[in-house]
Amino acid sequence: MMVPAALLLLGALVAVVAPRLLARADWLDREPVVALWAWQCVVAAVLLCCALSMTLSASAAWQAVRGQVFAPAPNSVVDAYALGASGPWAATTAVALACGGLWTAAMLTREIVRARARRKRSRADLLVRAPLLPGEERRRNRLVVLESDRPDAWWLPGAAGKAPQLVVTTAALRRLKGKQLDAVLAHEKGHAQARHDWLLHCSAALAGGFPQVPVFAAFRDEMHRLVELAADDVASRRFGRLTIALALVELNEDRGVFGPCPTPQTHVPQRVNRLLTPPDRLTAARKLRLTAAAALVPVVPLLVTFVPALRALG
Repeated sequence: MMVPAALLLLGALVAVVAPRLLARADWLDREPVVALWAWQCVVAAVLLCCALSMTLSASAAWQAVRGQVFAPAPNSVVDAYALGASGPWAATTAVALACGGLWTAAMLTREIVRARARRKRSRADLLVRAPLLPGEERRRNRLVVLESDRPDAWWLPGAAGKAPQLVVTTAALRRLKGKQLDAVLAHEKGHAQARHDWLLHCSAALAGGFPQVPVFAAFRDEMHRLVELAADDVASRRFGRLTIALALVELNEDRGVFGPCPTPQTHVPQRVNRLLTPPDRLTAARKLRLTAAAALVPVVPLLVTFVPALRALG
């Protein structure tokens, strides 16, 4: 039975080759939304390879699983997969991949629980620093101003049934001039509307659960970078690239990010340079081709899985 092995090899190939191809591409920074989609398709293809290989391996190892998976299939399809000819490795592979799937679910659950705890602490701190006015039952406005000497602005994802809140400090209000504040708020609203927090949670869960897998670490790093570029584009379309670039400088110049020493926010100068020297955007036709090509990546494992069945039925 070669299909589970072929799926594992395909998953390893995608995990190794696809990040290198994306790293060499010259359009990722030009079209961050398409790049986000491409990265999600790559990771989905890797996970799909593992899930399909686990299913077929379990079908080969245990008759009960085989009866459930191939219940509606004719005998010719079952024979095409040569499930009865599998060696002892089928059960081992199925168990190992199942453990990996359970570990992934556990890491994602842990990330969501931690994110909710952080959000709860942030909302509690927000109520302490910006308490509700007398008679105000809940905060209806989405913008909260905090007294602080540090210029900053961020968005706080909403809990179930609650809208996200935009938070800006008084120092940021003093620094930002003209439409710069509106551009920063549009940037943060871009994060909230696209639900970038879910992309960050999923990428962090995979990278934290499988630190030895480079594709997941690259996925996490690229998600953090590309969501910022995508939000920059949302703001620049409304208020101009120069406005959001100047706003980024005003908010970050006191943090040393533009100095010679590296800082945790070294991506900020790159974002400013990208806004000041915008590259040519891709045509709609090329964006469509790239989107379609990325969508085909998760389809390949499905084709590999169903080739024996299609041959038997054909």
